[in-house]
Amino acid sequence: MSENNLPAELIPQFGACEYELPSVPESGPPVFLFVVDICLHAEELAEVADSLQLALNLIPEDSRVGLITFGTNVQVHELGFEGMQKNYVIRGNKEYAPGKVGELLGCGQRWGVVSNPPGGGTRPGAPPPPPGPGGPRPPAVPAPAPGQNAPMGPSAEILERFLLPASEGALSLESILDDLRKDPWPTPTDKREARCTGVALSVATSLLDLSCPRRGGRIMLFTGGPCTSGPGAVVSRAKSEVMRSHKDLARNAEELHIPACEFYAGLAHRNGGDKTKKGKSGGSMSSLSAYHVVDVFACSLDQVGLLEMRELVEATGGVAVLGDSFGQSVFKESLRRVFRRNPDDSPRDPGSLSIAFGATLEVLTGRDIKVGGAIGCVTSLEKKSPNVSDVEVGIGGTNAWSLGGLDPNTTVAVYFDVANTSNAPIPEGKRRYIQFLTKYLHSSGKTRLRATTICGPWTNLTPQMADPQQQNQQQGEMQPDLTPIKMGFDQEAAAVLTARLAVHRTESEDPADVLRWVDRSLIRLCTKYGDYMVDDPNSFRLDPRFSLYPQFMFHLRRSQFLQLFNSSPDEAAYYRYVLGRENTTNSLVMIQPTLLSYSFDGPPQPALLDSESVRPDAILLLDTFFHVVVFHGETIAAWREQKYHESEEHAAFRNLLEAPQGDAQAIMDSRFPVPRYIVCDQHKSEARFLMAKLNPSASHNSEGGGGVQVFTDDVSLRVFMEHLMKLAVQS
Repeated sequence: MSENNLPAELIPQFGACEYELPSVPESGPPVFLFVVDICLHAEELAEVADSLQLALNLIPEDSRVGLITFGTNVQVHELGFEGMQKNYVIRGNKEYAPGKVGELLGCGQRWGVVSNPPGGGTRPGAPPPPPGPGGPRPPAVPAPAPGQNAPMGPSAEILERFLLPASEGALSLESILDDLRKDPWPTPTDKREARCTGVALSVATSLLDLSCPRRGGRIMLFTGGPCTSGPGAVVSRAKSEVMRSHKDLARNAEELHIPACEFYAGLAHRNGGDKTKKGKSGGSMSSLSAYHVVDVFACSLDQVGLLEMRELVEATGGVAVLGDSFGQSVFKESLRRVFRRNPDDSPRDPGSLSIAFGATLEVLTGRDIKVGGAIGCVTSLEKKSPNVSDVEVGIGGTNAWSLGGLDPNTTVAVYFDVANTSNAPIPEGKRRYIQFLTKYLHSSGKTRLRATTICGPWTNLTPQMADPQQQNQQQGEMQPDLTPIKMGFDQEAAAVLTARLAVHRTESEDPADVLRWVDRSLIRLCTKYGDYMVDDPNSFRLDPRFSLYPQFMFHLRRSQFLQLFNSSPDEAAYYRYVLGRENTTNSLVMIQPTLLSYSFDGPPQPALLDSESVRPDAILLLDTFFHVVVFHGETIAAWREQKYHESEEHAAFRNLLEAPQGDAQAIMDSRFPVPRYIVCDQHKSEARFLMAKLNPSASHNSEGGGGVQVFTDDVSLRVFMEHLMKLAVQS
């Protein structure tokens, strides 16, 4: 090592270094366990089976696969049984401990055959003939020869019979999927189907806990309705009782909600190896992070209980996809993208799955910074350290969290606190240091550690004389110079951090109280960093680095994250879950959607998210992250209905119609979950997807203003800013 030959850790440009840990033994390729709801209609069941057969072609051949189906009861399919289809039926109205599940599957500690002798013999894993009455069992053999009986634990048996390598079990699995039929148990017309989702997930987690506790695995649930039977039920079978609403939850009138949440949270904590913890809201998982990820693919026109299962998905680092039908691209493409691989020409891990398991995050800091907490798909590991702040933000009280599963989109928000609260200035030239240690199990079975280090200078706020022309306090009073803070302020990141914190607070506070907290925070920021004359709203000015932040907060207040109107509890939980795992760019699109305008006047142009942007001779492309909407103005729609675009002399019109469709496809190709694609016309029903997101500069309550009217009681951005400036400058 010399000045010209430094290791990567000492080169400033290499802020992140990743290491493979040879001291940790390889765990082998991951396991994929499909859990399929057979209470679906025949068409939906066929779509699920078709999608799973396509997914089998995307799974590496050395990865293991398994199948569980459920309806009134749970069926665990034995893929290793030759000659015919065989499954074990487990009652769906009670929960079984992992050991009991192994016993019911015939996978307890028993005697089995090591391998088939040449020319035939007993099938691997099959028990020998039982000994006669009073007859002793054969003695244990330290190194049994092929064909000899030897003790076989539940792990080896489950891997031999129920979880097979994809290269061996794909044919059996495809045969079972081809023969899938709706649950045969009769259902009265006034009853819902008996669907034991909770027991099916419990059996699935037990299967992985028994067979591969330290190996990465994904439990992929495909359901089309709510759990109505056994533990985890969210609604009774009687159709006379409707699914819980926001009002029911606010009044604590839904007696099944809390027990269901506790049941699914218990499954998540069991994955981490600790059943006694209470999860994110009331405790933490053990130091063992979740190696087994739980994904939920729910497609139904009604609610399915995603609200209750949300902690199970978040604590294990899983993904959730919510759609209307298993035939939609929202489900089909999203499932395919779970198995995305790195490009073959990639310099790192070419051709490997871009997913990881068992991840943990630890944050190390210098003495002047303390860790306040984290918000995202994380669970506290309760690791105490001197750099842990007393002020908790999000999931705090620790500097280490379990992340469970990882994918390229996983993002965690970490909040810090400045430890130097005294008036003593920080020495000149001193730098701040933050290091993120992310440990995870790669899809190849190797354990890796990534160290990301950030450093930067400290700035002391020196007092200066207030400008008598632009003073926020009394004339002549000394104020700190906030210019360094203004120069380093990232309003996009700040908006997303505020949005995550606001959504986190909705779990324990009323949304109306959260809205008031957002308003107060915005007013305090404008009061501190704005330039104005006291009690003169017309003098208020914001630095360009802050100018967009109030606009982000305006759209956050109107978003589906804080407004529960026109969304079910499942939908609200889904939107909030996605916001908690996406990066800054995608989160900003959710908070303030993007709008492009297409017309004959020129190339596509960004348009204001305002009712003034709606014109009859223009096409709008709206991206809300969850929906991609192509909106045709009234004149454009009329020309299209008259088929002008099919004429060669109107080729320009045809190109205008095709341009937003191509851009919409480009957006959907790079996103997970895949957004819903909507093509609509002005004044038609689906135009509501666009109109609900626009700033109502013209409404039935306002006077004047251009553009179409938006029928809403919300105030416009102009009125919002007027009130904000008035409150920010008042003495």
